Amino acid sequence: MQVEKRVADLVEEKIADRPELFLVEVKMLPNNKLIIHVDGDEGISIQDCVAISRHVGFHLEEENVIEQAYNLEVSSPGVGVPLKLIRQYNKNIGRTVSIKLNDGQKKEGKLLSVTENNLLIEESVKEKGKKAVTVQTEVPFNNILETSVLISFK
Repeated sequence: MQVEKRVADLVEEKIADRPELFLVEVKMLPNNKLIIHVDGDEGISIQDCVAISRHVGFHLEEENVIEQAYNLEVSSPGVGVPLKLIRQYNKNIGRTVSIKLNDGQKKEGKLLSVTENNLLIEESVKEKGKKAVTVQTEVPFNNILETSVLISFK
């Protein structure tokens, strides 16, 4: 969609001097809600979200990109929002992830490392009648339907 492309360009323009920040996604919902998810290698501040919102909103109004009334929401992807970019996976190394595979299987484990094509997790595997053992499993990205970070309250 043309609106989403223009918004993505505006966000990239605003964060160009901030290499630690990155655009995750831009979505224009049918109810005229424009959602921008931005993240950072060390997280993103509310001030950064406000600055991006002001920049995008100003230019959208000046250029009359969206003709009808809309709501603009700029935030980091929330907890439970599936990871989309390799950069998000790298940011979450050491955390526990839940992976849904294309074939319907699920895996859960500690994210150990990420490459361009795979991720490596440490998962607990229990065989019938035996104690659970910890194994490292490589999961190709092309086999992954969705990955979410699990919240630990330890």
